[in-house]
Amino acid sequence: MLDSTTTKFSHVKPGDTAWRSDGLRDFFLYRDLGIEDATKGRVLAQLVKANLAPEKGTGWHRHEAEFHIVIMTKGWAKFMYEDRETLVSAGDCVHQRPGIVHYLFDYSPDMEYIEIVGPSDFTSIDMPAPCEVPPVTPWTRP
Repeated sequence: MLDSTTTKFSHVKPGDTAWRSDGLRDFFLYRDLGIEDATKGRVLAQLVKANLAPEKGTGWHRHEAEFHIVIMTKGWAKFMYEDRETLVSAGDCVHQRPGIVHYLFDYSPDMEYIEIVGPSDFTSIDMPAPCEVPPVTPWTRP
C-alpha cells in the first residue's frame, strides 16, 4: 500500500527536468515527472514525445507491468493491440492491460503523451507478430 510513510510529496514543473534521449526508444524523448522517486520505484510517470519520424516503430512487444496507462496530450499515434489497429488521439486515455501484445507503428510529428507504469522497472519483451502492420504515414519536421 502506498501511504505517507512509503511515498513523498512531489511537484515537478516543466523546467525542473530536461528532455532526455536515453529512454526505452531512441526515436522518442522522455521527461521525468518525479513520481518514480516519490513512490520509491512503485510507479513511473513520464512525458514521451516524438523525436524522429517513424521508420519501423516499436516492434511487437509486451510489458511485464502491473498497469500501464497512456494519456495522449498532443497529436496522435497508431497502435496495433494484438490484431486490432487503434488510433489514439489527443485527449484519449488507454489502459494497456498487463501482457497485451502491441506495436506503436505510426505517429504525428507533434505526438506527446503521458505514460504511467507500475512498477517503474517494468520490462519490455519482444514478441512474434500476430498480424501484419499497416504502413506508416511519411512526415517531415519543419
